[in-house]
Amino acid sequence: MSSAPVSPLRAAIGPGLLMAGAAVGVSHLVQSTRAGAEYGLLLLPLVLLACLLKYPFLEFGPRYAAATGDNLLIGYRRIGRWALGLFALITLGTMFIIQAVVTVVTAGLAGLVFGLEASPATLSAGILAACVLLLAIGNYRGLDLVMKMVMAALVVSTVAAVALAVGDQPDWSGLSGIDQGARLWTAAGFAFMLALLGWMPIPLDVAIWHSLWTQERARETGRKPTVSHSLTDFRIGYIGATLLAAAFLLLGALLMYASGTSFSDSAVGFSAQLVELYAGSLGEWSRPLIAVAALSVMFSTTLAVTDAYPRVLSALLAAARYGAEDDRARRPHHPWSYRLALLFVVAGALLILHLAGARFTQLIDFATTVSFLSAPVLAWLTFRVITDAHVPEYARPGPGMRALAWAGLVFLTGFSLTWIGWRLLG
Repeated sequence: MSSAPVSPLRAAIGPGLLMAGAAVGVSHLVQSTRAGAEYGLLLLPLVLLACLLKYPFLEFGPRYAAATGDNLLIGYRRIGRWALGLFALITLGTMFIIQAVVTVVTAGLAGLVFGLEASPATLSAGILAACVLLLAIGNYRGLDLVMKMVMAALVVSTVAAVALAVGDQPDWSGLSGIDQGARLWTAAGFAFMLALLGWMPIPLDVAIWHSLWTQERARETGRKPTVSHSLTDFRIGYIGATLLAAAFLLLGALLMYASGTSFSDSAVGFSAQLVELYAGSLGEWSRPLIAVAALSVMFSTTLAVTDAYPRVLSALLAAARYGAEDDRARRPHHPWSYRLALLFVVAGALLILHLAGARFTQLIDFATTVSFLSAPVLAWLTFRVITDAHVPEYARPGPGMRALAWAGLVFLTGFSLTWIGWRLLG
């Protein structure tokens, strides 16, 4: 008996959930929760505004891949070697730290769930070894399946936790965080705000990841997605990631802000507090379940990032070596270079973790700040590619999306220049 044919939309669904799974990691579990715990609801409008203004540049990744069949790195190469080189510089400057950050949070949760006494560096090495093994065995198909199951579990548990926490909060007047407004404009407060926005809901270089995952999904299903179907897939993931960012901020505000509790600087200590947030809302019975769910979410994020950076490096080398018009540069996957890049990224992340020691939150703040400062450059490059003449006219963004993109560019550039001026003059 032959199986039913897969619909075009169903064939396109997948990369958007991978993006959401990669997003719902450190930016949500750590940064959003910290924002609510330290500032109440004060930063919620800013989080939602950042998600809105980053939307066009992240959407341009799947839009470009569906319209042209190429990944965004090919688009960068088409507008010049300098664009590819600039992206390479930003990627090499952040990828080891980002890989290290998501891995050490996962390691902290693993230590908590399994009661392991090993150091964060040792636990991180074990997590990365498991990721390498899974990617070697399952590659994209395994990654896609794991992410869909984990995201479903996270959404259910988080919505339940927020609903119960909201029901137990009779008075919201003390959660506004207005009294913390002055603290935001100190050096520490402004640095945290920039760090929060850096990965909210996800760094802009994920547009490149998404275009590569779209290519891989098309190769796996044998169906080239339409622009419409790719954008539907993207919006499902992006809206979900945005709503979960708001949910984690609410949890931090509802369960920690009024108590005056501050977060631990260690990965294991922070992980214990994170599980406590859920258990305090859902009940003690949920503690083991939530610990495993949080670990699953962070492991899936680490798995997605561990796949993405080698995939990006492999495609980057191919685009630089062969140029934009050679079919060898257009292949969505280059096995030998992917494997070498995988080992390179893992080794670099472990070195960062060894050098960083116990400075957990500082490492996160540094990585997210670098991501935010590089965001205007990536946004401008991606906007230039999607509006270039080689992109079919029907697939280029319309007037409304272009206006939103320009607003996003002004926002990202203005915030970055303000921070630079603050550092130089402060």
